[in-house]
Order: sequence, then structure tokens, then C-alpha cells
Amino acid sequence: MNDIECSRAGCRAGAHWRVVWRNPRIHTADRRKVWTACDEHVSYLREFLAARDFPVEVEPMTEATT
Repeated sequence: MNDIECSRAGCRAGAHWRVVWRNPRIHTADRRKVWTACDEHVSYLREFLAARDFPVEVEPMTEATT
């Protein structure tokens, strides 16, 4: 589908997920950052952000979001 790689350090696998998040201490509600994730690392990245109490959503990567 695309050549986008996982955002996990050292991973070069193709991304299938978008991990959408923000740091409420420094980002306004309309500012969202996106990490991309492979199937193996999507849970790790989501949990990493959730542990810091950051609002986080996981969405499948589609042609429209690449």
C-alpha cells in the first residue's frame, strides 16, 4: 500500500496503523501528532503514550491517510 515505516526506533517494517496523540501540557486541543506503527509495535507505542496520560487514538492506515 505504501512505503511508510514504523515509528518505533530501529524498526523498518511497513506501517499499517496511525497512532494519533497530543501532549496536553504543550499542545492545544486541535494539535495532534501522528506516529506510524507496524502490527508488532502498535500496542507498544499506544501504551507508551497512554502511560504518560496523553490522549491517544489508533486508526488503521488507509490510502486517504497516507
